[in-house]
Amino acid sequence: MKRRKIKMDNNYIPLPSHLGDETYPNGIFHFNISRIVEDIDSGILHVERETIDVKRWFKTHTHGKINETHLPTVDVSSSIIQAEIRPGRFEVIDGNHRIEKAYLENISTIPSYKVKGEQLIPYFKAKDGYMAFVEYWNSKL
Repeated sequence: MKRRKIKMDNNYIPLPSHLGDETYPNGIFHFNISRIVEDIDSGILHVERETIDVKRWFKTHTHGKINETHLPTVDVSSSIIQAEIRPGRFEVIDGNHRIEKAYLENISTIPSYKVKGEQLIPYFKAKDGYMAFVEYWNSKL
């Protein structure tokens, strides 16, 4: 794998969050999902599309607790978002209920957007999460 070191920006300022924005906490990394979706939909953020094999994904990824009362309202046809949390490793940061429902209903695939590590930089909710991510990312190269 080629080196993909991310240079630390000590003057980093996250994109402004709006009241009601959906965020996804992954340890200290809090991603602004609403802004990611907004930028994908508007064409500002160009990401790879991938169809996920649901059963294979469940065999190779950890999945946390979900709100089972929410499952009946979940639309599995909507794309989920995968984020490259470390080089070469993508995790679902938006759509855990969708992939869980797809798995439970034996739906074989689900559409997704893949956001590369470098593309995640503007979408941290706070500077400390950004700084921790850069250090973590670079330590995995």
